[in-house]
Formats: sequence, structure tokens, C-alpha cells
Amino acid sequence: MADTLIIPAGLTKEEKYKALLPQLKSMLEGESDGIANMANVAAALKEIFRFWWVGFYIVKNNELVLGPFQGPIACTRIARGRGVCGTAWKEGKTLIVPDVEQFPGHIACSSASKSEIVVPLFNNGLVWGVLDVDSDRLNGFDGTDADYLTKIAGWLRH
Repeated sequence: MADTLIIPAGLTKEEKYKALLPQLKSMLEGESDGIANMANVAAALKEIFRFWWVGFYIVKNNELVLGPFQGPIACTRIARGRGVCGTAWKEGKTLIVPDVEQFPGHIACSSASKSEIVVPLFNNGLVWGVLDVDSDRLNGFDGTDADYLTKIAGWLRH
């Protein structure tokens, strides 16, 4: 695995995802450790897209527990159905939140976070964790992010 991602300058968001995906897939296929893969995915997404926070929460003892991430310190444990992450876990679907202040029960780990996308991670139909990405801008995510982050999430195993 190369230690550098090659993403040309001046690309649109979708073009960046298209350039990143084959590099990530190659990296993930060459490594069997799930924690290592989550760490590299978080780092790659933060580096390429300059998201405010990128990380994973893993289901343990019926709660989400903080896993590998990039960004400022974060909430360590999240209850099922609580906040954006807990709701995405409970509902088993990707949630895009344009303004986190408008989300009922939002957990404010950082006041700098303005919008969020959370993608559930599945194994045999069960959610084993979530990929959580925050932006310091309102409306920071859209269907393009959902499509590509869902594809990346599908490559991860725990």
C-alpha cells in the first residue's frame, strides 16, 4: 500500500471520490485488520475532503463506542437511538443532517460541528458500527457523499 493518496488538484467532490475509491479499495483489500482499515479510511477522508471530523463508532454492549477517528476529541459512548449516530444505528439507514442544531436530541460533541452524515456499517444484515462525518459548515453533505460513503462503508469489516 502506498503511503500517499494521489488526488489531482481542482477536482469536483464527485471526481475526488472517484479518484479516491480505487486507492481505498486496494488499501482495504490488502489489510485484514478492521481497526487499521477504519483508521486509514478516517485519515483518507479527512485529508482529501478536509471534513471537520471523521470517525467510527462500534457497537459494544448495546451502545456505540468511539473507534478510530480524525479530528478533535469526541464523545466516547452513544446510546442506541440517541443523537444522529444512535439514530442511524437504530434505523439502519444513512442520515444526512444539514443543520445539527435542528436534529432532535443532537449530541454536541463539538460546537464547531454544523452538519453531519452518518452511515451504518453492516455485517450479515446487522449494524456493527457507524461511519460519522461532521462538517464545520451548514449543508456540508449531500447524496454524492451518501452514495460514496455507503460504498466505502460496505468494504469495511469488524
